[in-house]
Amino acid sequence: MSVHTMETLALYDSAPYQSAFSARVIAVSEHGVALEHTLFYPTGGGQPGDTGHFTFEDGTRIEVTGTVRDPVLRSIIWHQVEQWPSQLVAGAQVEAGIDWDRRYQHMKMHTCLHLLCSIIDAPVTGCSISADKGRLDFDLPEMTLDKDSITRDLNVLIEQGHPVKTLSMPASEYSTLLQITRTQAVAPPVVQGSVRVIEISGIDIQPCGGTHVINTEEIGRVFCEKIEKKSKHNRRVILRFE
Repeated sequence: MSVHTMETLALYDSAPYQSAFSARVIAVSEHGVALEHTLFYPTGGGQPGDTGHFTFEDGTRIEVTGTVRDPVLRSIIWHQVEQWPSQLVAGAQVEAGIDWDRRYQHMKMHTCLHLLCSIIDAPVTGCSISADKGRLDFDLPEMTLDKDSITRDLNVLIEQGHPVKTLSMPASEYSTLLQITRTQAVAPPVVQGSVRVIEISGIDIQPCGGTHVINTEEIGRVFCEKIEKKSKHNRRVILRFE
């Protein structure tokens, strides 16, 4: 199979709560291992790539240390590994699993950052997510933010249990999507002619390729740890789980 005709089907879009799957290896290269389909989320949109493991038919297990999209052929997802056993060849069948606890923390924090967008009326200039915290940078010229108010307002929205829906909009509506996109640094992801949109009913709607929980109540309590002035027009808001 030519690398130019390969494509990895992203299962994490339709099954974000699934943690194990079977797949066939379609390519092995210096970038890593490509599968025909995967639950591993690739690094992007401030969310880290998933980690986990592959198990071969003879029981050999190798660790997946990261997941990225191909820098040129964006339809290919590479799973980065440290071990290269002889079984690791195109055509091999593997049982795969993601580090679910880590991924679930990413899902909760990513959804929480969408809530943060809804209570701070300013363009987003940067984003970062980890298993224990997350942050957004806002284009704000003055320090008008308050840690206690942010903590209170976020936890109210979380505890109200708002449904989180995944929608798909045609890329032909790109100009409309740009009007609702809060993130200035990253354009909405376009996959097979459509843009994935995350809607927190009545609260926020944003183009986003990340993984999310299906109800805000799953996030649990959070607090605003710090607000930093990064530049004349940049305020960083850092959140943590309690």
